[in-house]
Amino acid sequence: MLRIILALLFSAAPLQAVADPLPSWKDTETRDRIIAFVEMVTDPESEDYVTPAARVAVFDNDGTLWAEQPVYFQLTFAMERLAELAKADPSILATPTLEAAANGDLSAMVEGGHDALIEVLDATHSSISVEEFKTIAADWLNTARHPVTDLPYDQMTYQPMVELLRYLRDEGFRTYIVSGGGLHFMRVFAEDAYGIPPEQVLGTYAAATYETSDGAPAIIKAPGIAFIDDKEGKPINIERTIGRRPILAVGNSDGDFAMLEWTTAGHGPRLGVLIHHTDAEREWAYDRESHIGKLVDGLDKGPDLGWIIVDMAQDWDRIYTGGE
Repeated sequence: MLRIILALLFSAAPLQAVADPLPSWKDTETRDRIIAFVEMVTDPESEDYVTPAARVAVFDNDGTLWAEQPVYFQLTFAMERLAELAKADPSILATPTLEAAANGDLSAMVEGGHDALIEVLDATHSSISVEEFKTIAADWLNTARHPVTDLPYDQMTYQPMVELLRYLRDEGFRTYIVSGGGLHFMRVFAEDAYGIPPEQVLGTYAAATYETSDGAPAIIKAPGIAFIDDKEGKPINIERTIGRRPILAVGNSDGDFAMLEWTTAGHGPRLGVLIHHTDAEREWAYDRESHIGKLVDGLDKGPDLGWIIVDMAQDWDRIYTGGE
């Protein structure tokens, strides 16, 4: 009799509410559209069901998964490393660009554009093994703090995006970073910050050599860039490395346009998402005129392509994983 009573009680008990998969997202149409897409492609009864093997989602990093102002965080790392190297060997500052970088002159770096960036990266990222570089980068991330927020850089990841990554993986997606940032730099923190393992990080990478010293083999980072993982390079690298066209792509700038365009042009259900930086109070507000993270084509063409434009000020309850 007791067994029957218990069975009746449990069968009549209300089901526990399902935990909110995106608690830092406001209850807006943006959030509803993202969840509806995920539910549609993961429901075996849906006409748009996608098998787990094909549930590939790709994310830009700078400005999409963590902040990118006033300059890319990796450039700040490079400039501070250059200043440290110059203390030991002042002759390393052989050009005006390197002198400006070592002195923390951000405006000179921005004005110098791509060429200045490459010069600084060559001076700070090359002629060193991958393992040594990763140790140096990890030490910097453990101590450096952002000049505006005073937060550690790896706490300036976006809480709503961390939740989205987790939600997608819970629903059988594989999540990848596809970023213009340095491959080895991102691999230092991506697993702890986002739950994305090193083998699922795609980025810009330098030339390299295989060398042995005292019988110990190492991969040495050489000067020069072997591949730039930006703009049209992103879909090329996805096809080459992942071998599947994603069904979901998320970015924040026109550097991500080709990735979203290629993703959403495929057959079957697909979704493109752009993060629009609209929150000058909690973060930064920028788009068309920004020196980095410029967003023009995405705003003009994205809606007609069915892409979701996330308004950070309107759609997110919280910004960073740290400091709140």
